[in-house]
Amino acid sequence: MCSCLLSHLVFCLSSPTLPSASPSSITMSQDLAAHSQASLELAKRESAEHLHGMKELYDSMRDKPLIIKAYALDDTSAPTGDNVKTVHFVRHGQGFHNLMADIASSAGRQWTQFKVTPENPYVMPEILDAPLTEKGRQQARLLQPVVQAFDHQPELVAFSPNCRALQTGLIAFGHLVGEDIPFVAHEMAREENGVHVCDKRRPTSQQAAEFPQVDFSLLESEEDIIFRDDRRETKQEVGARIYKFFEWLETREEKHVGVNSHSGWLLTVFNGICECDEKLKGWFQTGEMRSVKLEFVRKDQC
Repeated sequence: MCSCLLSHLVFCLSSPTLPSASPSSITMSQDLAAHSQASLELAKRESAEHLHGMKELYDSMRDKPLIIKAYALDDTSAPTGDNVKTVHFVRHGQGFHNLMADIASSAGRQWTQFKVTPENPYVMPEILDAPLTEKGRQQARLLQPVVQAFDHQPELVAFSPNCRALQTGLIAFGHLVGEDIPFVAHEMAREENGVHVCDKRRPTSQQAAEFPQVDFSLLESEEDIIFRDDRRETKQEVGARIYKFFEWLETREEKHVGVNSHSGWLLTVFNGICECDEKLKGWFQTGEMRSVKLEFVRKDQC
């Protein structure tokens, strides 16, 4: 477990490493994992902020040679074929930075996003590469029985290399560890970042030592070369990273995939990159999983 200091959520509980839970323990776990009113109010504000520049990104992505289309699993119009994958997108469970923001918001503190001010909880140095809280771990555990019930188990699990995404994926998809399933960290799956130190990742060697189940060989640098102290990534920059991630995913032979990432990244996937129905475009709450079919369409093959 990380040593750092600090909807679609399914209310079930079953752990492959624990005895079956009693009804009372299920209720307790659900209560612990539930989203507070402060979390929900903060999500509304942050989702609106993250939508700035999204339309321009979406329009620019229509000119790319690879077009990605997303369909709900129950969408009868969803295509089939070699260029279609089932992907289970997961936002990490509650991190300590989320908790600090909830506490600050509940106390009436206000701050400007992506600005270094005493009021902004996301710039606290103690929450660099913020790990999961106990609530965050419970939210990840609630996904275990959902994943285990899939007719087709993931053949590949991809991670943002940030601590909270690694922890969440290793809990939610933990029954696949040791099953010859690739667990791969990918730099392009990281959160929109800059300024907020919670989004800065620790050195690759530290992550690899702490999460030996995950392959970090795709990370090209020991230190975080994406994060900048002086500014946030633009929406176009985040979109370019996501596009690179999907180019990589398209080349993989696996047809059933788990992806563990972050709220801003996931919002951009469904609003700025993919062509999809409106019902797929909402904000991901902590510990939420959204399963879709992705169609990869090359313009030169249309």
